[in-house]
Amino acid sequence: MSFLKEFKDFAVKGNVVDMAIGVVIGTAFGKIVSSLVSDIIMPVVGFLTGGVNFYDLKFIIKESIGDAPAVTINYGNFIQTTVDFLIIALCIFCVIKAMNSFKKKEKPAPEKPAQTPPDIVLLTEIRDLLKK
Repeated sequence: MSFLKEFKDFAVKGNVVDMAIGVVIGTAFGKIVSSLVSDIIMPVVGFLTGGVNFYDLKFIIKESIGDAPAVTINYGNFIQTTVDFLIIALCIFCVIKAMNSFKKKEKPAPEKPAQTPPDIVLLTEIRDLLKK
């Protein structure tokens, strides 16, 4: 099978389209959750921790000199991103769990009764004839 034919079979089967739709929806979902975290959850957490704004949390390694900006480690932004990730992971887990519960549980196919070998069938017929 040629490379182009294999690629065409892969692309036409819908796997690529399904993946693309998943990426687009995932990106939009990520933006929604990021907004939820930064605009709703983190202000409440900041209020509960005494008015801390997590975006402003940073270690200053070197102060700004003239036009050169300060060198900082922005750990508050890291906390924000970590909370985003945890909420997105929780939401995806819940969605997959719900989808799995809706999926019909496949019943195993009933086993076919084992067929009696022809020599046993012949011997059974001979036995039955002898009984008569």
